[in-house]
Amino acid sequence: MEFIKHLYAYMAVLPIIPFAIILFGYGAYIQDRKKAFRLAMDITTALLIGCVAVLFDDLFKSNFGLYGIMLFMLLGGGLLGNAQFRKRGAVDVKKVFRTIWRLSFFTMSLLYILFMFIGIGRMVFTV
Repeated sequence: MEFIKHLYAYMAVLPIIPFAIILFGYGAYIQDRKKAFRLAMDITTALLIGCVAVLFDDLFKSNFGLYGIMLFMLLGGGLLGNAQFRKRGAVDVKKVFRTIWRLSFFTMSLLYILFMFIGIGRMVFTV
């Protein structure tokens, strides 16, 4: 169990590395770049969620990071499911989940970059 925790921690520090490994490794294996990109996004999202939650907790001295991320993902899923129900009359849960998960990739990527710059700036400008 300790090995898994350390492996996750190392991969979450720089999520671009697992993203690139999955993108190029799996892409070379199956010869489908689009499918490899989607898989790399999906796996990296899990790493980014954990990393952004820890950065949020560290920057704002709170324990709300992971809960806040999950809250926004659930709210987004509810809003998207409601819109889908109004338009089509039924909700495709798999499609809603996949959409929220992929939107979370982009959101978490931006928050990761923002929080890293804030954290680095805080370390540089405080003695």
